[in-house]
Amino acid sequence: MIAVDSNILVYAHREDSPWHTAAFTCLRDLAEGSEGWVLPWPCLHEFLAVVTHPRIYSPPTPLDSAIDQVEAWLESPRVIVLGEEGGYWEILRRLLAAGRIAGPKIHDARIAAICLQQGVRELWTIDRDFSRFPALRVRNPLTKK
Repeated sequence: MIAVDSNILVYAHREDSPWHTAAFTCLRDLAEGSEGWVLPWPCLHEFLAVVTHPRIYSPPTPLDSAIDQVEAWLESPRVIVLGEEGGYWEILRRLLAAGRIAGPKIHDARIAAICLQQGVRELWTIDRDFSRFPALRVRNPLTKK
């Protein structure tokens, strides 16, 4: 399965993003496809925090619109929403130690640990910081490769 990071969600939602069309197309293809895809809960939380933040976007997305967007993604018949489950801490602890992770990068380690624990085969993101977690395959779907 493919998991989607918050930055792809933000770009797919915000029409003022220069990557909107590419991100929107990627998400539409996943949502309308025949295979399962994954939205980690922390990525949905971060999506809501970013698009509604008045210091990031002017104007920010109204909360009701952001919530409607999340609900639209959750209506995809193939989407799976993932969070922490038993054994999560052991994976996170290992990732933190191996990558010498601290500060804000712990959020990325949390997403990586959830994905690895749940058998996600690939994370779609534009965040290069995920390269600190070599056990998780990462790909930027917005570039031609």
